[in-house]
Amino acid sequence: MVSFEPADGVDVAAFLAAVHVFTFAESLGGVESLVTCPSVQTHADVPPATRAAYGLTDQLLRLSVGIEDAADLVADLDQALERAAQRK
Repeated sequence: MVSFEPADGVDVAAFLAAVHVFTFAESLGGVESLVTCPSVQTHADVPPATRAAYGLTDQLLRLSVGIEDAADLVADLDQALERAAQRK
């Protein structure tokens, strides 16, 4: 499991729409690679001020890396970040 915030200028919604190998999912327990955005999924019902107190920002993404080829995963993240940065 890896959590990160993309650089300023990266549109999280565009990033999530652009991934192909990673699957946008709420559950992170499988053999496939998954990505989640807690602020709109698992913690959507938590008030924004409470999420902020936890350090859970709207930009936070969590990856659960599965059994796919590492090079394919890196390439998927690269292309999704590039596409999402262009949309801003």
